[in-house]
Amino acid sequence: MPNEPIDPAGITWVRVSPKYITVRLLGWAAGSLLATALFGLPLVLRLAGVLPGFPLGLAWLLPAPVVLLALWRGLLIPRQVRAIGYAERDEDLLIRRGLFFQRVMVVPNGRMQYVDVAAGPVERAFGLAPVKLPPASPAPNAAIPGVPAAEAARLREQLSARGQARLAGL
Repeated sequence: MPNEPIDPAGITWVRVSPKYITVRLLGWAAGSLLATALFGLPLVLRLAGVLPGFPLGLAWLLPAPVVLLALWRGLLIPRQVRAIGYAERDEDLLIRRGLFFQRVMVVPNGRMQYVDVAAGPVERAFGLAPVKLPPASPAPNAAIPGVPAAEAARLREQLSARGQARLAGL
């Protein structure tokens, strides 16, 4: 990942698994097919003769922006996944994401209530498990998606131990 102005100096980011691109593309494909089918329904009905009074031009125009937006999103997914990263430091965990709107979150070890590692069926099929870090404040949840399952388990243990040590005042 390129060192952007919002990145702290001297940080080496750990990227998420490239398999996460496939997971995201599967979700994208399902959502895009559903949206295209929904907005393309008037066209199908018009061509089938069920809606003879519906303007043919409008029937073609309804799914067109949906398809274009879906293609744009599909092209961005690999770059979005490559922009996700995390870095462990002694006192905190940094999480980076975003292409157009970049974000670097700092999660102090003492602010973590617990570390949640849970994976759905698609993520499990690819050997991935997201790591979720709900903070002990009204701040938004921090999450690292697309982490290999073994690394997610290691992060859970490491971050939990650091959080416990921090709470104990060690």
